[in-house]
Amino acid sequence: MVRQFLDHRYFIWTLLALPSVPMIVALINGTPVPDGKPITEMLLHPTGEFSARFLVITMALTPLRMLFPTSGFLRWMMKRRRYFGVAAFFYALLHTLLYIVDMGSLRAILGEFLALGIWTGWLAMLIFVSLAVTSTDAAVRKLGTHWKTLQRTVYIAAVATLLHWIFVHNNIGPALVHFVPLAALELYRVAKIFLPKRETQGA
Repeated sequence: MVRQFLDHRYFIWTLLALPSVPMIVALINGTPVPDGKPITEMLLHPTGEFSARFLVITMALTPLRMLFPTSGFLRWMMKRRRYFGVAAFFYALLHTLLYIVDMGSLRAILGEFLALGIWTGWLAMLIFVSLAVTSTDAAVRKLGTHWKTLQRTVYIAAVATLLHWIFVHNNIGPALVHFVPLAALELYRVAKIFLPKRETQGA
């Protein structure tokens, strides 16, 4: 009974949505901010950060599964990886909507669009949208082999997210804390796939 409850998609969605609850409550109530900043501006960073975290988790699962093949927890996570990817999209969507509201006008948005920290964020969001739209079983069947190709654009989204984080906040530390472990795991994944082939060819 407990296992069925923990495996239920509504429980997983609720768990993934929990970080957004205090943000949405603060937004609805117009919670005052001590330094006078608009609540929309104050929520930009946490929404973006949770989107990045779920993106990192989604991408890290495959190399972690390769590193720890007998882990039951990682097997459980892999089967539910799509949920984390969609959660990354929804937090990114909330982040983007808050940004639009905070900027206040299309002219203001276009005025800073070409800044490296801004257009990389839009690029990541565009990729998130395409991945979320094609995350259904029907889309997987319809796209066939092209679905895998589309999924690989997540690497571009990860790099764009990292650059967006660094250049918007002018603070490389927190961004690297999230993305350096992911980079290390991806390097391990590449080595695991290609190094044995090279050794075999050399022999």
